[in-house]
Amino acid sequence: MKKNYRHKISVVIVNYNVEFFLEQCLNSVREALSFVDGQVFVVDNNSIDGSVEMVKNKFPEVNLIANKDNKGFSKANNQAIELSDAEYILLLNPDTVIEEDTLSKVCQFMDAHKEAGGLGVRMLDGKGKFLPESKRGLPTPAVAFYKIFGLSKLFPKSKRFGQYHLGHLSEFKTNEIQILSGAFMLMRSEALDKVGLLDETFFMYGEDIDLSYRIIKGGYKNYYFPETRIIHYKGESTKKSSVNYVFVFYRAMVIFAQKHFSQKNAKLFSFLINCAIYFRAGLAIMSRILKSIILPLIDLSIILAGLYILTYKWSAENIDFPERILHLAIPLYALIWIISVLTNGGYDKPIKLWNIFRGIAFGTLIILVIYALLPKEWQFSRLYILLGASYVFFYFLMSRLVLHFTYSSKFNLSRKHAKRFAIVGSKKEFNRVSQLLNQTLPHIEDTYWVCLDDFKEENAIGSIHQLDQITQIFNIDEIIFCAKDNTANTIISWMSIIDSSKIDFKIAQPDSLYLIGSNSIETAGDLYVVNINAISNATSQRNKRIFDLTFSFLLLIIYPLLFLCYDNKRKLLINLLKIFSGNYSFVGYANSRIDKTQLPRIKKGILNPSDSLIIKDESLTDKMNLLYARDYRVGLDIRIVLKSFKFLDR
Repeated sequence: MKKNYRHKISVVIVNYNVEFFLEQCLNSVREALSFVDGQVFVVDNNSIDGSVEMVKNKFPEVNLIANKDNKGFSKANNQAIELSDAEYILLLNPDTVIEEDTLSKVCQFMDAHKEAGGLGVRMLDGKGKFLPESKRGLPTPAVAFYKIFGLSKLFPKSKRFGQYHLGHLSEFKTNEIQILSGAFMLMRSEALDKVGLLDETFFMYGEDIDLSYRIIKGGYKNYYFPETRIIHYKGESTKKSSVNYVFVFYRAMVIFAQKHFSQKNAKLFSFLINCAIYFRAGLAIMSRILKSIILPLIDLSIILAGLYILTYKWSAENIDFPERILHLAIPLYALIWIISVLTNGGYDKPIKLWNIFRGIAFGTLIILVIYALLPKEWQFSRLYILLGASYVFFYFLMSRLVLHFTYSSKFNLSRKHAKRFAIVGSKKEFNRVSQLLNQTLPHIEDTYWVCLDDFKEENAIGSIHQLDQITQIFNIDEIIFCAKDNTANTIISWMSIIDSSKIDFKIAQPDSLYLIGSNSIETAGDLYVVNINAISNATSQRNKRIFDLTFSFLLLIIYPLLFLCYDNKRKLLINLLKIFSGNYSFVGYANSRIDKTQLPRIKKGILNPSDSLIIKDESLTDKMNLLYARDYRVGLDIRIVLKSFKFLDR
């Protein structure tokens, strides 16, 4: 007996701390639901970024489930599915944008194919490139082996080796597939009633594979449907480099094998997966370590070699270095210079020669101070230290110039490239987005207006129909589409047409102070908001920690003297120890009306920017927090600590 449903489709979105992406996703879903009857569920897994408040305020029609803890992907989806009353259920990631006709098209396809239990669509990343996981095969032991050991990557179009992503099937043709992607997973409610909901044994990853397979075992078919497209700002490139991702993802594969394969095959699969876990985890760890230490190690080796060669000058004069100088002092000198360059930002990217030279100067000063404190028999030659510093200076200069000309993409000495932006939308939206860019980015060469009409409007460089020519003629670095004026279909179409190898794309949401774009949801540099992020860059974070560490150490040394100046002596000691251990900072944000999750994250502070205010006012406190985040320099921390020194025991 056919069940009567109140709605055609239920869209279920599980969210966890991606407020800006969620808003963009919901805007696109709202547009798509104007062509088909449906309902939307957002299940929030205890986000702390303001997502729940945003949904309540901007999308009152959405059925919001606000969990008090992180239920995981499967359980959160099941919470909404159980409340749904629709013929079709769509599981949709919050980091997606769907076309206006996506929901109507997929429902029409499912209506016409009663054997279809599940459906996936053509997914593009944030640069308009096709995502191969749009269509996948069943990860049997053989398929898993080909993927784990890279054969699927070497032979992506092979019917045998490329089975994981079904590389032999055209990305532009509708085909029957085995596995759907959890980013966009449309299912017939009737099929779910028969095979069950997502298996909550899977906390994250693997649940889409498991449910897709159960749909097939239940007598239905899964389809890949490329007649509509979505953008998926996936974070796979970042996740897959993490050890945690390796363990969670491949353990999910083990659960799947034990559940669905024969005992013999499950054991083989589990063996392969366990091999893969340690193989991939080892590679991830080694890759991360090598990437962070390879250049400093090369620098240290060459500097050491040069310093030992420098000793031949003294040998030529029949003056020999004492053994303890050769084997202890010289390696120590080299290490101090490297550490000093590191702590002064000499290894940050883009490379700044000033940071390197400042590091060498500080390192030389430290060496000379240590030298002055050594016993006479250890004080061999100040001239050697100065010559060594000159050599280190020359080495860094020449090596960075070589890296600049050979690997300019990674080791560029030039100033940050000033970008050229093309903003596609109405004149009003162009002005708004231009203002946002100027508040966000320090280096902008020019912003160009691309109008929407066929006839070029005054001050526009052309119309949207000429966008591909405009990008070439004006050497555009980034195209920003105003969502208020452009349909998702138009945006995705242009992203597919224009060569994205040198051009980035972003979408400006209506009435919002942010722009979204990128290949990765986890790439902070690809989310433009009003610039209050000075405090969160690598240099600021390192300088803040160095200040906390050194100043707390000094105060701990003189604690017996401070003991006399404070009433709460025990609290003072505890606070200094917390700062020294890295759990706290000297300065953090003040309590205010602004949700701190809207500010860049920093450690909790003993003091705050508003401590110097004589009259406590909430609006002033809000402003002090924003200015502290926007204009942060380590000098600000020093100033706040000196002015509020008496509050260190609170």
